[in-house]
Parts: sequence; C-alpha cells; structure tokens
Amino acid sequence: MNEPAKESTVARKHKPRGANPFLSTLGIAALIATLFTAWTPNSIFTNNLREQLRALLTPQPAVQSGLTPQPQVRIGIVAGHMGNDSGAACLDENGEATLTEVDVNLSIAKLVQRSLIERGYQVDLLNEFDTRLNGYRAAALVSIHNDSCEYVNDEATGFKAAASLETRDTNRAQRLTACLTDRYQRMTGLTFHANSITTDMTQYHAFSEIDPNTVTAIIETGFLYLDRDILTKRTDLVAEGVTQGILCFVNNESVLPTPVILPTILP
Repeated sequence: MNEPAKESTVARKHKPRGANPFLSTLGIAALIATLFTAWTPNSIFTNNLREQLRALLTPQPAVQSGLTPQPQVRIGIVAGHMGNDSGAACLDENGEATLTEVDVNLSIAKLVQRSLIERGYQVDLLNEFDTRLNGYRAAALVSIHNDSCEYVNDEATGFKAAASLETRDTNRAQRLTACLTDRYQRMTGLTFHANSITTDMTQYHAFSEIDPNTVTAIIETGFLYLDRDILTKRTDLVAEGVTQGILCFVNNESVLPTPVILPTILP
C-alpha cells in the first residue's frame, strides 16, 4: 500500500524563509517616521534627505578608528651580476654551464622582493650596475650574491655578509649586517664563513654609488659547490633568511652585534 508522500523534515528545516512583507513594510515605515522627526519640514523633500536615506539603506564598510595609513618603507634588492655577466658558473665535463650565479641570485632576489611586498614594503629589484643606484635612497639596500662553484676545500660552505668600511653610519651598517647574519643562520642552518670576506665585499661598488644615508650590505648566501642543494632546491628557505634579516633591521628587532671582520685577500 502506497503512503502519501511526505515532505522531508530536513528539507523543511533548511528551507529559507521568505521575508514577511508586512514586517518589512512596518520596518520601512518606522525608518521613514524616524527620519521625518529628525529633520524640519522645510528640508523633507531636499536632496539632503534623499542622500541620507540612501546612506542609511546602503551597507557601509567597517572603519577602524584611530588608524592612519603609514607611508611605505622602501627597500632595494640587487640581484648580483644581473644585467652584466653570469658571475660564477658551474660547468659540466664538456665545459657547458649547468648553473650560473646570476640565475641563483635572481631566483633568491625575486622571492625576497615578493615576500617583502606582501608584508607592505615598497621593494625595488635592481641590476648589478643599475642606473637607479646613483644616489639611491631607501631604508636599506641589500645585494645578493653567491660564492664559487669550484671545489676549494671541505670548509668552503656557508654564507657571509659585510657592510662598507667607509659608511657614514657605522652603527646602523653593523646592525644590518648583524641582522642578516643572525636571521639567515637561524633560518638556513648554514655557518657564517667570516674568513672569506674580501675587499670585493667591503668595497662593493654600490656602496659608493647610493645616497650616503642609505644603509647597505652585501650577502653571499652560500657556495655554489657544497651548498648547491639548499641554494637551488630550498631557494624559498634561503630567501626567507634574507627577508627575515632585512625585517630585523627595519623593525629594529633585538639582535646581537656582529664582530667587525677585517677584509682578507684570498689567493
């Protein structure tokens, strides 16, 4: 025996309710009555009333009181050798380049730029000899490089960072270097290879080209031979280490000072 079809209880429970026209009319009437008591008769039919009615009936975005937009902080990132040459090159047995420093530098620099932009900073990605470097003004400028792709010895692993020895503001320059060193080492686990910092780093050409008030540093994020895996397979981690170093500096975060390393000239 067929039973009469029954409407599903679940369907009834989730069935959307239509607006009650009587209640809606009452609501609008109450709103208009309120408006009539708020303005004098001379202003009832003015454009001002229509504008205020429209404002009351239109959803308004939430406003956070007391918050004033802050100007963006500018940061410069140089992708070492970009627009100039390949930098260090890793060659195969046929003498063909399988990896170049400029490609690694650019990959890291782009990730650093994107990460800082997402955090609200204005970031310029610059070539090695970019014309914009002349008198460049920013809160910080960091040039990203990497070391040799040839086997030197088993100790040729790790990173290094340096600032100009002739900077106008030694304290801030050392602070930027300390931030890069501390945060990069924590993020990547690579060691600070202090004994291979050379005059090519401490007398880096951009140091003398930019505005003297711009604090700058150069970082070599690894050796392309022994550190190749982390530089090419964990580029995101490497870039985040640089990013965190820059954020440490611009946000005035706590960091231990880095000892001043005198440049050495390697054979």
